[in-house]
Amino acid sequence: MFGDMMSMMGKLKETQKKVEETKRRLDTISINALSDDGNIKITITANGIIKDIDINDNLLQDKVQLEKDLIFTLNKAIEQATKVNETELAAVAKEGLPNIPGLDMFK
Repeated sequence: MFGDMMSMMGKLKETQKKVEETKRRLDTISINALSDDGNIKITITANGIIKDIDINDNLLQDKVQLEKDLIFTLNKAIEQATKVNETELAAVAKEGLPNIPGLDMFK
């Protein structure tokens, strides 16, 4: 039993290391989101760091529309980044967690 516990602890440490590596890798994954009309393009990492915002010049004349489009597109980018982030981290966690009877976290 003690050996099983040590094996589990080793596997958990290995999983923790893989999670950290995955988080670093997610910083290199770029996600692009476009406004519905294509006038705004936002580039964000899978960890939610905004890297670039490109705004079509014709939107600069309409502050209200610019604000609406910017909010919509930022939320869209964040949602996409969150999905990628959660999927990647869940896969690493599921792979590395020990099989504990009755603890089905990833069904």
